[in-house]
Amino acid sequence: MTIEIEPLTLTEILASHRSGELTPSQTIARTFERIRAYDDPALFITLRDENDAVGEAAALEEKSLRDLPLYGIPVAIKDNMDVAGLPTTAACPAFAYQPKHDAAVVARLRAAGAIVIGKTNLDQFATGLVGTRSPYGVPRNPLRADLIPGGSSSGSAVAVAAGIVPISLGTDTAGSGRVPAMLNNIVGLKPSFGLVSMGGVVPACRTLDCVSIFSLDVADAWSLLRVIAGFDAADPFSRRILIKSPDASFKGVRLGVLAPKDRDFFGDTGSARAYETALARARNLGAALIEFAFAPFADTGRLLYEGPWVAERWSVIEELARREPDSIHPITRAVIAPGASLSAVETFRAFYRLAGLRAKAQSIWSDIDALLLPTAPAVYNRTEVEADNIRLNSRLGTYTNFVNLLDLCGLAVPAVIAADRRPYGVTFLAPSGQDGFLAGLGQTFEAASRLPLGAGKKPVASRRLPAEPPTKEADVVEVALFGAHMRGLPLNRDVIALGGKYVRTIATGASYRCFLLPGAVSRPGILRVDKGGTSIEAEIWSMPPDGFGRFVASIPPPLGFGTVNLSDGTQVMGFLVEAAAAAGARDISHFGGWRAFLAESAAA
Repeated sequence: MTIEIEPLTLTEILASHRSGELTPSQTIARTFERIRAYDDPALFITLRDENDAVGEAAALEEKSLRDLPLYGIPVAIKDNMDVAGLPTTAACPAFAYQPKHDAAVVARLRAAGAIVIGKTNLDQFATGLVGTRSPYGVPRNPLRADLIPGGSSSGSAVAVAAGIVPISLGTDTAGSGRVPAMLNNIVGLKPSFGLVSMGGVVPACRTLDCVSIFSLDVADAWSLLRVIAGFDAADPFSRRILIKSPDASFKGVRLGVLAPKDRDFFGDTGSARAYETALARARNLGAALIEFAFAPFADTGRLLYEGPWVAERWSVIEELARREPDSIHPITRAVIAPGASLSAVETFRAFYRLAGLRAKAQSIWSDIDALLLPTAPAVYNRTEVEADNIRLNSRLGTYTNFVNLLDLCGLAVPAVIAADRRPYGVTFLAPSGQDGFLAGLGQTFEAASRLPLGAGKKPVASRRLPAEPPTKEADVVEVALFGAHMRGLPLNRDVIALGGKYVRTIATGASYRCFLLPGAVSRPGILRVDKGGTSIEAEIWSMPPDGFGRFVASIPPPLGFGTVNLSDGTQVMGFLVEAAAAAGARDISHFGGWRAFLAESAAA
């Protein structure tokens, strides 16, 4: 099927918003028009109320926040990530729950000015690469309706390729952020493990899971990564990883490629030709192609569904599977259920096996800078997968299953669209921390490919990737927090997601009053007064300037930011309330701070 919607990149939409050519509210309204035009009920599991989304965009316009990196950009979220106000289902109705807070990565998106459109369909519990294992249906591949969309992040990939949103979030454990990218002719970025917080994401395998990015081109994927990346102290698997600036040159780069004996395309001659085309393109760009020993990588990939990682998947669904076994998709249950009987002895044997394979795989990096592999070995249609789901799904993971187990980062990019509109792609892989290096390679390869964006007709534009400026420790803004954003309280995750770091606890000067503001959610309002003031406890947090700007944008009235005088004579920025909002509100200044008030209220 050929669609008539022409995809627009994040960069194009952002430019139109900043120039005033188009407003964010107009863009969001157009996004919902595109959803109706595409007319695929299997694409979104939950769609946000259009008026609410347009209203959120209009609020951004009123604040004149055009410098936000995602100002008014519509984004779709895979439905295993929490979005406050929308249910999280993981494509299992019996598992569904209502989250009170955004996932950390969603909080970062919203703070950067993005507008969440809805929650996209997926292979249930993010288990699958085909995109057909969902009770909510199969999202339609916009290039050819008879082809599978790929999974598990099926809806997120289709939403981008179909031109509904320019960017979306998926997850990737075994290839779920890369295989759908190939099958929809878009970019799929799987970041280094721990670079993006997994807080508020339903796990598949917590020790392997990554949030992934779908976009129409590499520049947009890189721009989005710069927004969502960052250490999160609330996520035990988060890691401090420096994102290095991209280098777009292929010259002298040593690319590891599959030897002919290791190339298995399962009879898909189009995929075999596409890989040869990709290798020739890389060689013409100046890369040195070096065959490497693929056996340790293949052996590692086979471990994923034979060892403790199946048990790890079982741990997520165990309670539901035992209570309501029929609520689990039959194929999902068949894949995960063996994990229930895995012994500790078998688990440790698998860990030892993986350690040995990692050592063998590690040895190649002294001779190779990155790998260039097929993203998937074949392209399947829905009829083929319906007849042989598990076996064909396994084949799709041939060149993806080992990546997370070996702690690699990856970037999947389009390589060829065949005459019959079958899309083929390749993936650049490198050790953890080389995300910027891969982005540079991917952008150069993409520019040389000159393929259309997603399912549209417009070719990718050639442009440089924005560099990542080094962050100086001194280049921060100190902020006084008084309420639910403080340590251990419900909104502290949002502060951390924006790069916030705790500095100290201190009292304000004796010229403030604290009021309990009315509303569904209890919160304090700090008001500076000329007479009758007292000191109020505050937490001081440091934030990078861009994070602080996003934080300011996320705070609703009657709260705003102003200068706060501290008891030691210094000044910082902090929450203050409008005097009119404090009129008639309960004065709780005598408690000395929000924590003391909460403790007293709990005791009562």
